[in-house]
Amino acid sequence: MTSVVLSELVIGALDELKAQSIKCMDVRHLTTVTDVMVIATGRSDRHVRALADSIVESCKRAGTQPLGVEGQDAGEWVLVDLSDVVVHVMLPRVREFYNLEKLWDIPALSKARKAT
Repeated sequence: MTSVVLSELVIGALDELKAQSIKCMDVRHLTTVTDVMVIATGRSDRHVRALADSIVESCKRAGTQPLGVEGQDAGEWVLVDLSDVVVHVMLPRVREFYNLEKLWDIPALSKARKAT
C-alpha cells in the first residue's frame, strides 16, 4: 500500500470518529524514516485512545499491520507507526505544547526557493 493510500485510510478513520484539526504533512524531504506524518487532536484521553484504535483496526482490515503503537496507557499522546505513515493523536494541550507542525511542516528547499 502506498503512503498516499495509507494516509487517506488514516484520515478516513480519524474523520469517522470526529478527530479535530487533522494535519497531513509530506516529510520525505526531511527524513528517511517515514513519508507522511499525520497529526490529529482528540477531545479527551478516551477519545485519543479510540482514534488510535480506529486507525489500527482500519489498517488491519486493509491488510497493513502497524509496526508499533505507543502511549495507549496514558492516552494523552498516542503514536501509531505504520512505517510510511506515522500518526500522532494528541490532547489539545499536548499538541500545543509540542507543536510538531512547527518542527515538521517545512517546505522542501526547491519549493521554498520558488516562493521567493
